[in-house]
Amino acid sequence: MTVLADRSPEPVRLTSAQRVLSILGVFDTENVALTLSEISRRTGLTLSTTHRLVNELRCWGALSRHSDGKYSIGLRILELGTLAPQGGQLREIALPYLHDLQHATRANVHLAVPDGHDVIYVESLRARDTVPVPSRLGGRWPMHATGTGLVLLAYSPQEFQEEVFASDLRKYTEKTLTDPDELRHFLAEVRKSGVAIVENQLTYDVMAVAVPIRGPRDRVVAALGITVKTGSTSPHSLVPALAATSRSISRALGAPSAGADPSMPRPQQHHWPVREAKRDSRRTVVPRRRPPR
Repeated sequence: MTVLADRSPEPVRLTSAQRVLSILGVFDTENVALTLSEISRRTGLTLSTTHRLVNELRCWGALSRHSDGKYSIGLRILELGTLAPQGGQLREIALPYLHDLQHATRANVHLAVPDGHDVIYVESLRARDTVPVPSRLGGRWPMHATGTGLVLLAYSPQEFQEEVFASDLRKYTEKTLTDPDELRHFLAEVRKSGVAIVENQLTYDVMAVAVPIRGPRDRVVAALGITVKTGSTSPHSLVPALAATSRSISRALGAPSAGADPSMPRPQQHHWPVREAKRDSRRTVVPRRRPPR
């Protein structure tokens, strides 16, 4: 009798780099701090291998060990993240304008960049006495579930949009846009008006307003958004300050049409305390003093 050989696939052996990255990859917003055994179980690595790699990462600064024995992401990772051209440099340029925008609107302010089918917040300023939001610096959310993400999706190539539509779109609330036809219609309106306005999309009682930010060659490189409590104000009253701030950041990034881009909403003549308004004030001609008689 012939015995058939066991043809079950051999377990894939991870490289050293893959093991290290798998350890860093187990941390997320729901698992900020983990024990050594939890890291071992989530990565599938042996406890001894996990202990050795975690200790090396801790010594380098990629992980931090707490007094209760749990580990979390270390400050060295944050330091490296600020060097990313699409995030850190953009944040450095945009931050003064973002503070002015928050002062003008008293809203939560978010700066997001695309990463695959998601958006990552490279800056998130939370205002006092306003609606709490689950966003944070470095936070990641699906494009279809946020105002900033919908803006970035609207200005993405058609092939990429269809790829997102065909993926498993999570429904966070009853208002979350997941139907491909509804998304296509909404994105067309965003491209036409230059602004995305959504309510209760990611969480309830939150209204988000977002606009694109352009870089060299006028390509949309990021999205700027603010969130307030639903019904607290008209979303259109927030657009002028958003548009002015977006144009200022786009101009600083070298966008040729930042001053007169027809796809971006034009601000009304308000004295918004944003950086663009401050620059205009410096050009004010001061009358000469009359000589004493």
